[in-house]
Amino acid sequence: FPAEALTFLRGLARNNDREWFQPRKETFETKLKAPMMALIEAINAELMDFAPEHVTDQKRAFYRIYRDTRFSPDKTPYKTHIAAIFPRQGLEKHAAAGFYFQLSPKGIGLAAGMYAPGPDELRAVRTMLAANHAKFRAAAKTPEKLLGKLQGTSVTRMPKGFDAESPAADLLKMKQWLYWQEMDVKLAT
Repeated sequence: FPAEALTFLRGLARNNDREWFQPRKETFETKLKAPMMALIEAINAELMDFAPEHVTDQKRAFYRIYRDTRFSPDKTPYKTHIAAIFPRQGLEKHAAAGFYFQLSPKGIGLAAGMYAPGPDELRAVRTMLAANHAKFRAAAKTPEKLLGKLQGTSVTRMPKGFDAESPAADLLKMKQWLYWQEMDVKLAT
């Protein structure tokens, strides 16, 4: 990304309104969106080697800059970051595990895992974890070297239908299973 991309995002954070954005939309398109589309293409090329089921069309991978403010008390119209997601093909963006990239003025965010599964997906993952928790824990150690510990929000009580005394209780209470790593924003330029 060119240095102007970060300058644009910092300016947008200070002036998050249409009057500021509209005259600078061309800067957004050329300094942020175009490099992000090129990055999405490069990530897709790498995914072909180890996760071809996550190769995603550029337009579907790219998150739009416009916020959905319909039900939010925060009515600022624009996100102050840009992002892309690489979900498993054939599934909704947040229904299955995937990969995520984000650029903000504060840093680069990288994520892998399952962020917002629906009730059916949640039950399926928990059922798998109840039966295979030891194998899952062993496999979950490998990404820790690059992305830190497995994390995600959890419920306080054991979900209905699962044994509270299970050795997988901590995993079964989770609603998300993901890795999140923040990197220095200077790497973007």
